[in-house]
Amino acid sequence: MPRPIKCRRVEFFPENTYFIPLGKRKCEVEEITLKIEELEAMRLKDIEGLSQKECAERMQVSRQTFQNIIDSARKKVAIALTQGNAIHISGGNYTSGLCQLKCLNCGKVY
Repeated sequence: MPRPIKCRRVEFFPENTYFIPLGKRKCEVEEITLKIEELEAMRLKDIEGLSQKECAERMQVSRQTFQNIIDSARKKVAIALTQGNAIHISGGNYTSGLCQLKCLNCGKVY
């Protein structure tokens, strides 16, 4: 039996979640789904310029898992750009490190 998938920590949620080639209608193009954690991996590595180790720590996954996530993300984006597919950003296995609440009585974080 495979191990259960661990949630990845995500800090960024995009306002725009659908990208389509200019001049094409949604019904005319094939759609590729980019998971939220795949976008986060690309943001950390390619925009923030963090090392693989730093990215993995921020997302609370192993370095190998981070590498698998970013490889998948880059492949999906490359296919979409070269084949003229739409990109829909949604889904995945993630948790947000944002908006946590801390109990003033016991100190537990929710």
